[in-house]
Amino acid sequence: MSGPEAPPDVIEIRGIRAYGRHGVFAHERADGQEFVVDVRLELDTRPAAASDDLADTVNYGEVAERVHKAIENDPVDLIETLAQRIADLCLDDPRVTGTAVTIHKPSAPISVPFDDVVLTVQRKRREPRD
Repeated sequence: MSGPEAPPDVIEIRGIRAYGRHGVFAHERADGQEFVVDVRLELDTRPAAASDDLADTVNYGEVAERVHKAIENDPVDLIETLAQRIADLCLDDPRVTGTAVTIHKPSAPISVPFDDVVLTVQRKRREPRD
């Protein structure tokens, strides 16, 4: 009988900022606004710790660049869609077993004073079906 699985290690990239044209209103598409994204990557970092080799872990610089491009390109109506797109790109790396993506939309079109609109999605790698 084996013990419980160890919790995954975590790499977080916080505050990735990019200008996007996401939103349901015409002025959001025309004018755009800044979006801020945080990503959490769950993975086993022991191979990288043992080898001290970047090839054995997730290159968080590359992930940040891909997230930045996802914010800037292909506008969508909903931040839910953007968050799913970013979660999918985080899970593209087979070493990532789970991810959380937080989208901040501090300039959302809301008619009352507010600090931020925030959406977080959490996704796990799906095991292939037999």
